[in-house]
Amino acid sequence: QVQLVESGGGLGQQGGSLKLSCAASGIIFSTYTMAWYRQAPGKQREWVATITSSGSTASADSVKGRFTISRDNAKNTVYLQMNSLKPEDTAVYYCYARNIVVYWGQGTQVTVSS
Repeated sequence: QVQLVESGGGLGQQGGSLKLSCAASGIIFSTYTMAWYRQAPGKQREWVATITSSGSTASADSVKGRFTISRDNAKNTVYLQMNSLKPEDTAVYYCYARNIVVYWGQGTQVTVSS
């Protein structure tokens, strides 16, 4: 059974930092492209950042220079380091795994206060 379990969300302050983690099980983690998406209230889910199986990364313009995605294949975990938080970063953050099939985590709430 595949599981993606996010953690690390919560309340952050404007200008502060949070680090999200997503622990994967049931997949050969090192072969998967991993990503983070987010969905704010009343908005569509949007892509945040991606890291491929080879370690290449990309991020949305809205978070570039502030958020960093990384992975630890030994721990089957992908991370999202979020710095310089803004109130508009408030959203539910979802972990995403893709190889031939796609899996989603259940999401973790991030709330940034001004």
